[in-house]
Amino acid sequence: MREIVFDTETTGLDPNTGDRITELGCVEVIDCIPTGRTYHAYVNPERSTPKEVVEITGLTDEFLADKPVFAEHADAFLEFVGDGVLVAHNAGFDRGFINMELARLGKPIYPDDRFKDTAAIARAMFPGSYVSLDALCKRFDISLETRDKHGALIDALLLAEVYLELTGGRTRALDLSGRGEAGGAGAVVEFPARPARPKTLDSRVQNEERAAHKAFIEELGDASVWSQLSVEL
Repeated sequence: MREIVFDTETTGLDPNTGDRITELGCVEVIDCIPTGRTYHAYVNPERSTPKEVVEITGLTDEFLADKPVFAEHADAFLEFVGDGVLVAHNAGFDRGFINMELARLGKPIYPDDRFKDTAAIARAMFPGSYVSLDALCKRFDISLETRDKHGALIDALLLAEVYLELTGGRTRALDLSGRGEAGGAGAVVEFPARPARPKTLDSRVQNEERAAHKAFIEELGDASVWSQLSVEL
């Protein structure tokens, strides 16, 4: 199953009051495993960014001034997403901004059922616990060394690792079949059959041990499993 783990940085919290996207970061995953394909873009929001937001993202008006506007990124973004399911943390926020930008261009918006919300998944798994991206990275021992600021691609890469843990994808993807095939979702782990030894190993049981074991079995009586199966050392 192909999915796109993504994140946006924006000028504020509400696309309905004029806030715009300033950065896009996407990570392709198939059967919950990152493929190495990513999409990243800085976006000129065509408006100023409040100082408090700049302190979080590090994206100043000066830095974004010469970047392409969303209309110039739209086709590349849509092509990268393709028919994949969109996975985001607090997906309603990112969905609102993506759909606002697409609607501005007269392009079809993404329906709600194209999105998965990792925050909702985490709340269901860990009721009452903090489920911020930072908190989940710490829970799953995922390094935050690269995250000195909020960045869309950095956060999408971190979220891809978190999503893998939340879905059990790391275990499902293990190939223990001996056939070199990656197991997908729902795959059954199979252990390869081992051939019989060409020569039976010599017994290392001493005569004294064999006699002591025989005496013990006789004490158990004829109803014991050892007696019924006629097992001998």
